[in-house]
Amino acid sequence: MIKVGIVGGTGYTGVELLRLLARHPGVELAAITSRKEAGMPVAEMFPNLRGEVALHFVEPEKAGLERCDVVFFATPNGVAMQQARALVDAGVTVIDLAADFRIKDIAVWQQWYKMEHACPDLVAEAVYGLPEVNRDAIRAARLIANPGCYPTAVQLGFLPLIEAGVVDTGFLVADAKSGVSGAGRKAEIATLFAEAADNFKAYAVSGHRHWPEIKQGLEGFAGKPVGLTFVPHLTPLIRGIHATLYARVTGDTDFQALFEARFRDEVFVDVLPAGAHPETRSVRGSNLCRIAVHRPQGGDTVVVLSVIDNLVKGAAGQAVQNMNIRFGFAEDAGLTGIGLLP
Repeated sequence: MIKVGIVGGTGYTGVELLRLLARHPGVELAAITSRKEAGMPVAEMFPNLRGEVALHFVEPEKAGLERCDVVFFATPNGVAMQQARALVDAGVTVIDLAADFRIKDIAVWQQWYKMEHACPDLVAEAVYGLPEVNRDAIRAARLIANPGCYPTAVQLGFLPLIEAGVVDTGFLVADAKSGVSGAGRKAEIATLFAEAADNFKAYAVSGHRHWPEIKQGLEGFAGKPVGLTFVPHLTPLIRGIHATLYARVTGDTDFQALFEARFRDEVFVDVLPAGAHPETRSVRGSNLCRIAVHRPQGGDTVVVLSVIDNLVKGAAGQAVQNMNIRFGFAEDAGLTGIGLLP
């Protein structure tokens, strides 16, 4: 049994962590922090946790996080980097669900996140928590940078193609759509019901902060620079990401067999049969990434369809998956829930 603390438990990823960890067989929820809501029962804010989580929110200074085995940061960008050093030095494993430790080039990170990094020395040590690529490193990590939601869907979709060297990595296109929960639990005009419902739009076409994270990952697969165009869209969904990925074929390949072989042993990647079209609703509430691969008209373009729940495989579920790997639990412990339909 390990003791778990959560910093920033009032957002969507925080409550998703609580939902998953409350039924985890190897976890004791020790503390969840919030300065603003200190003293409030967690179940008062999140009634779905009534009878499952008896904790009250506490101020971070009073949480005893240094006595935990693992601490999750479900906080805005820039928070974990202020507190990670003390926890890591105390022997606590830190899993950051924000972007503080994802990008290795500090100058690039500061350019995209518009702040000075508080502990750049820890960035080099941090392990990027994409289990399907970095499982061995995660097992020994003191600090895990949980991937972003768009980057998870896009990287898993491109992974077999780039590893096998069967596409032109100089021209990759990721056309991705997200539900509004990806923007977080905050008041913002663009995600108000009257603004987001019955609407569909692209945004940040000139540059989205997940672009350098995705590019860094793809270049790691390729071992060389890649050319990536990434266009995100906001859809009138609460949960879900659908990434449609395009690449130019450089040789005659059985893409279906390639994807099935690469992900055969991955418990949370489901390669659908040839000709299938994965739906976001099929993964809602689950930690699965569902993928289908197509070669329209047998032409020179391969199209990959990749869907995840942005709050689970794109955030809290993947974080729990990383915790499971790090502490020697079964990788699917606490994550065996079936997607919700309708």
